[in-house]
Amino acid sequence: MIAIDQKFPEFSMPVYDPVKDEEGWISSVDLFGKGTGKWVLLYYYPADFTYICPTELADLTKREEEFKKLGVEIIAVSTDTVFTHKGWVDHEELLRGTKYLMAADHTGKLARELGIYNEEDGLAARGAFIIDPEGVLRAVDIVSGDIGRSAAELLRKAKALLFVRNNPGKVCPASWDEGAKTITKSIKIAGKVYKALGKTG
Repeated sequence: MIAIDQKFPEFSMPVYDPVKDEEGWISSVDLFGKGTGKWVLLYYYPADFTYICPTELADLTKREEEFKKLGVEIIAVSTDTVFTHKGWVDHEELLRGTKYLMAADHTGKLARELGIYNEEDGLAARGAFIIDPEGVLRAVDIVSGDIGRSAAELLRKAKALLFVRNNPGKVCPASWDEGAKTITKSIKIAGKVYKALGKTG
């Protein structure tokens, strides 16, 4: 499994575009290797035509415009094919309005490299990976297959990652969200974080 703050593995996968109703390809070179890198949320889910997965993708759709405003592109991924993606979008009412690309890691190649592939059933775990414009992994969220994730929490993490990138020397405390107090890194505040956060009494 790859580590935080390390280069994300190179990849190339077919994708289904729900807006154009077309298939295509996406690669790490397209996303990070041409001098026009972007933030990416690579959102793995186990399978199309399941129970929790459509609720997760619908949750992402509700937040997609907020991710876009941050410059974060969402790419949903499973080990299904692009044809299954299309059939699922066509039939599942929860997926109405889905606009982000849906990639098909149907050989499980990238899922194996990420350490989220189940060899017994050929499915990937629920893993969300936030990758910066240089192709460096900045956040990972992996959960049990029986629970759905929160797009709001992933959005919060993306906001924090962009904040610290744009404000060198600043760090975000627990549960930080946009507009909340941050901390300036310094040995002088060790043991005095309470006051650094403006707490009194």
